[in-house]
Amino acid sequence: MDEDIAEVLITEEQLRIRVQELGEQITRDYHVKNLLLLGTLKGAVPFIADLARAIRLPLEIDYMAVASYGDSTHSSGIVRILKDLEGPVDQKHILVIEDIIDSGLTLHYLLDMLKRRNPLSLRICALLNKERPRAKNVAVDYQGFTIPDRFVVGYGLDYAQRYRNLPYIGILKPSVYGGAPAPQAQHQSPAEHSR
Repeated sequence: MDEDIAEVLITEEQLRIRVQELGEQITRDYHVKNLLLLGTLKGAVPFIADLARAIRLPLEIDYMAVASYGDSTHSSGIVRILKDLEGPVDQKHILVIEDIIDSGLTLHYLLDMLKRRNPLSLRICALLNKERPRAKNVAVDYQGFTIPDRFVVGYGLDYAQRYRNLPYIGILKPSVYGGAPAPQAQHQSPAEHSR
């Protein structure tokens, strides 16, 4: 797998340190609140697992799966819920845990839907925030890293469902995706959401 990576963008050690810092900040900010970490499947799984261990509070974890359908590289803007929350959130402070914010379309839709469920508060924690124009602007409350507009894999992020298990964030070699321009959306499958 490592031979498919053109460049390591964020090392395993950098990830570990930043996730610990985010956990400490969230612990301070939510110290007397009923906190629910809401992860988006599948990409946020490694991040939410590490982040939850870095937060020194009683908390709940739940997951949603949302899909934005389109061709293999672009979102259509049509969003569907594939897996919903297990229960009501009206007595909880929701912190949405995202692996990467790209176009902002799906996250914007998700936030609108969650607001209608009347949580006590609703914020976003994103590991990666791409520097690029967005179709929909979303305010990020906690951010791990700002990255250039490149197609990245590792630490939960995939290309064709592969490379999620890399312990770092890397940029794929063009030869891996056939030498064509890199895909614009982070996920290729309709079972995944395109940020």
